[in-house]
Amino acid sequence: MRGTAGFSYDEKMTILGDLGEKNRVAVFIDGSNLYHRLKELSFHNTVKFEYGGLATFLARKRPLTNASYYVGVVRAKIDDVRGQELRKQQQRLFQVLNNQNLNIRRGYIMSHGDRFYEKGVDVQIAVDLLVGAYEDEYDTAVLLSSDTDLIPAIKKVRNLGKRVEYVGFSHRPSFALQRHADISRLLLPEEIAIFQCNEVLT
Repeated sequence: MRGTAGFSYDEKMTILGDLGEKNRVAVFIDGSNLYHRLKELSFHNTVKFEYGGLATFLARKRPLTNASYYVGVVRAKIDDVRGQELRKQQQRLFQVLNNQNLNIRRGYIMSHGDRFYEKGVDVQIAVDLLVGAYEDEYDTAVLLSSDTDLIPAIKKVRNLGKRVEYVGFSHRPSFALQRHADISRLLLPEEIAIFQCNEVLT
């Protein structure tokens, strides 16, 4: 980032010229990262959340060309009670995301005993970042994730002349992603609270 040390987020955006109408934005949301940060902030019902509103908020009045939500898909056997319940909850989430016009980009989930592990999501994000940059689908990639495995993709995207804006959370930022992005923004709990709904969005 050139000459922006010590400036606020809005001042940095102005210096970098990132608030112009010609600056096309694509938003990439790491679903697992967002889910866990919301839980840490005591937002327990993630179905009652305006994901589309958050994407628009992150675009900052710039043209939003695409908003994608990345998540591992829960698959469960018929006799797997816990797995079936997780699958049902996730299907409700997918309905909410579809209704809010987010593109759902699917990885998969592996289980080991009572624990579940997400696989393939970081690869999908990296691929979409790179393809979008190569095909000139955006000018700025707004990345809500703390996955340091994305750093090589971020470097390549920037080398291709695109900007990367890292979005994290004030209570748990990724300093590594902050260092490698053009600009970073840390969301405050009160900003997140704006998008928490009292009713299920269907």
